[in-house]
Amino acid sequence: MMRIGLFLLTNIAVLIVASITLNLLGVEHYISSSGLNLTSLLIFCAVFGFIGSFISLFLSKKMAKMSTGTEIITHARNADEQWLLDTVAELSEKAGIKMPEVGIFPAQQANAFATGWNKNDALVAVSLGLLQQFQREEVKAVMAHEIGHVANGDMVTMTLVQGVINTFVMFFARIAGYAVDSFLKNSNDNSPAGTGIGYYITVFIFEMIFAVLASFIVAWFSRYREYRADEAGARLSSNHAMIGALQRLKAEYDMPDQMPGQLTAFGISSHMKSGLMALMASHPPLDQRIAALQSMK
Repeated sequence: MMRIGLFLLTNIAVLIVASITLNLLGVEHYISSSGLNLTSLLIFCAVFGFIGSFISLFLSKKMAKMSTGTEIITHARNADEQWLLDTVAELSEKAGIKMPEVGIFPAQQANAFATGWNKNDALVAVSLGLLQQFQREEVKAVMAHEIGHVANGDMVTMTLVQGVINTFVMFFARIAGYAVDSFLKNSNDNSPAGTGIGYYITVFIFEMIFAVLASFIVAWFSRYREYRADEAGARLSSNHAMIGALQRLKAEYDMPDQMPGQLTAFGISSHMKSGLMALMASHPPLDQRIAALQSMK
């Protein structure tokens, strides 16, 4: 119930903030009797596209903690937790960022994630399964990978990419809807184009189509930044340990994915996909990531 409530509050916040922003910008309705105002439409789509992404970014730590059951380590209760805190502190200093919050989430699948609205106010968390099953140098490499995401500003960059994608999905879907509605109107209909049922149905259909096509772009960028985070993990820990951690993760390809969908792109790995679905994957195949690290000088 709490997740549903947070989802509803997020969407209400998007509507309120977007409405206030549009009023402050003096943006009028983008459809009038004189036709489609492309400038107003683009501003309208950008406001809704980016505000939704940024509100999700600002709430990312809270949502990550709730969805994974992550427990933040404020005071180490045992040697493993103290080692984890000391390791993240060391890696953060090397990366030149403020130490993030450190947490453990109760999943037996080996995984970890990083999130937060900026690199000096982030969260890195590791699954209990990874902490218990991996050797310490491999855990360190995984945490170095996540610190690499934070230091590279990947959360903000992904938000900007998603904001641009949202904007143009909405923009071109509404242009398509306006064109179809104009075509369907008969000579006896004096209402302006973009107000009929054809407009709303077409916008909905084209938003679905464009969103699927745009997801290929988002997935490509997500895979690209995994290589960069692997490289950062190798620099901050060691190339040998980073390769060892990725090789150990290969053994869990067949395990059920216990990472919530909204955090999949920020985990250390995701399930291998083939064919067309590989283009939708948030992570490259582990073999390719290992080969990239092996080719590092």
